[in-house]
Amino acid sequence: NKFLEDVELEEGVRRETVYMCKQFHQSVRLLSEKYFETLRRHNYVTPTSYLELILTFKALLGRKRSEIMTLKKRYTTGLEKLAHAASQVSTMQEELVALQPELKKTQEETEKLMGVIEKDTVEVEAKKQVVAADEAVANEAAAKAKAIQRDCQSDLAEALPALNSALAALNTLKPSDISLVKAMKNPPSAVKLVMEAVCIMKGMKAERKPDPSGSGKMIEDYWGTSQKLLGDMKFLESLKTYDKDNIPAAVIKKIREKYTSNPEFDPSLIAKASNACEGLCRWVRAMEVYERVARVVAPKQVKLKEAEQELAVQTAKLNAKRAQLKEVADKLQALNDQFDATVTKKEHLEAQIDICSKKLDRAEKLIGGLGGEKERWSEAAKELSERYHNATGDVLLSSGVVAYLGAFTVDFRNECIADWQVECQKRKIPCSSNFSLHATLGEPVKIRAWQIAGLPVDSFSIDNGIIVSNSRRWPLMIDPQGQANKWIKNMEKENKLSVIKLSDPNYSRTLENSIQFGTPVLLENVGEELDPLLEPLLLKQTFKQGGVEYIKLGENVIEFSRDFRFYITTRLRSPHYLPEVSVKVTLLNFMITPLGLEDQLLGIVAAKEKPELEEKKIN
Repeated sequence: NKFLEDVELEEGVRRETVYMCKQFHQSVRLLSEKYFETLRRHNYVTPTSYLELILTFKALLGRKRSEIMTLKKRYTTGLEKLAHAASQVSTMQEELVALQPELKKTQEETEKLMGVIEKDTVEVEAKKQVVAADEAVANEAAAKAKAIQRDCQSDLAEALPALNSALAALNTLKPSDISLVKAMKNPPSAVKLVMEAVCIMKGMKAERKPDPSGSGKMIEDYWGTSQKLLGDMKFLESLKTYDKDNIPAAVIKKIREKYTSNPEFDPSLIAKASNACEGLCRWVRAMEVYERVARVVAPKQVKLKEAEQELAVQTAKLNAKRAQLKEVADKLQALNDQFDATVTKKEHLEAQIDICSKKLDRAEKLIGGLGGEKERWSEAAKELSERYHNATGDVLLSSGVVAYLGAFTVDFRNECIADWQVECQKRKIPCSSNFSLHATLGEPVKIRAWQIAGLPVDSFSIDNGIIVSNSRRWPLMIDPQGQANKWIKNMEKENKLSVIKLSDPNYSRTLENSIQFGTPVLLENVGEELDPLLEPLLLKQTFKQGGVEYIKLGENVIEFSRDFRFYITTRLRSPHYLPEVSVKVTLLNFMITPLGLEDQLLGIVAAKEKPELEEKKIN
């Protein structure tokens, strides 16, 4: 139980398997005695054989179960796909039927939207033309207003600097400057000239006095009036806030005739008499310039106001039309968005129908092409399920054959297998009713390759080939007719097989190279004893060092390749291998059987009479 506790088995089957292992060991011991009595040939049963049986059983059972389950999954997956395809056919047909009316409806909606969009597009284009015309009118009005505005500003540009300069000059005057002028008892003529002009601008009347020259006439004297004006505390402020846009025509006429045209009425000349009067002179001159310009600008400003009013009307009208255009354009955009969404939906439905149709076509092809396979696949899956169930017993019997029965002839081997099978069935260990080693562990492709390489076609020879490929120990083949020798040489020819004999002087060097590079070796024509040098190789006494596997042969430590294979053959008809040799190898009896001899003779005859048939068999 200890050796099999990690194997997945039912408890009852595990118990009976342990019993059968013991039964195999005991029955082969008795069979060996009978074998010696009948054929005078020796076979030894040792505890090593028992351990080999258990280890072989564990390894083969896991591998066989995995193989069977992989095959079964392929069939069950295929059956699931077929069932899924069959179930999908009706679903997809219903889906296609359901999608067709929806697609038709969407197509109608698309066509209807196209008509509405065409109509609204015409309306939008008409609105655009109206708005463009109104925009042209508004732009023209705006251009006209701007031209008048530029003209006014150009004219005012002449007067405004003089006005600003005069106001700046007034700002520099202090009340003390004004008081100084007022206090003059006999002011210079320049001062009197400026103050006369200021009095006239302010609409102040002159005092009538006799002419000081003695002419006897009365003259207008503005100095008294000027002193009163200068005495006003708000005199400078009144000049700054003077109503320059409404200067009486008589006043400006008098200023131009008598003052601004007078060469002596010059700020630079006035400055010599009084700084305060220079500023007042500048102010008078600025007022005259401004009035002259304003008279020209006034009508233009009226026109500017009219143009701005017209522009406001046109702009309001244009904005109203633009609002209407935006409303229609937004409506058209909404329709276009709806149209795009409908087209996308239509394309999606068409794609769905196309995909559904293709799936339906593929499903029908799959069912049509593989429908006939369904029954065969179901049967194969059922058979594989049965094989998986029977794998425990079949692999147990196969492990017994590999571990114990290689050295026996065909009759003894078949007799023992039959007894084991009966005992397995009696013990309720699941196994096939007609057990055979090649049915359990054989691979048809590999067996066919072996036969092409020269392995006889009889079941005994095929079983020997299966034991060679599945045994954990290297095979020692009893081969008096050279069948195994021929087979190994042909089979391993492409793998750079090295053929050696113990009598070769450099056989150990050849062996070491093959072990290192992973190429097969055939040791032929051995006797009843083997070279002690081979013992570590036969026992596979490898060790790891630095992650690399090594083996020691004699005094040499060499790297061990897992691709290395070792075959041993002997020409002796009835060799007597003592237990110390037989426990290290897998003994195989490759003596020819009547069926194998018949096949070889048939091949010789066919090669002579029908060479094409022999050639076809080989190829």
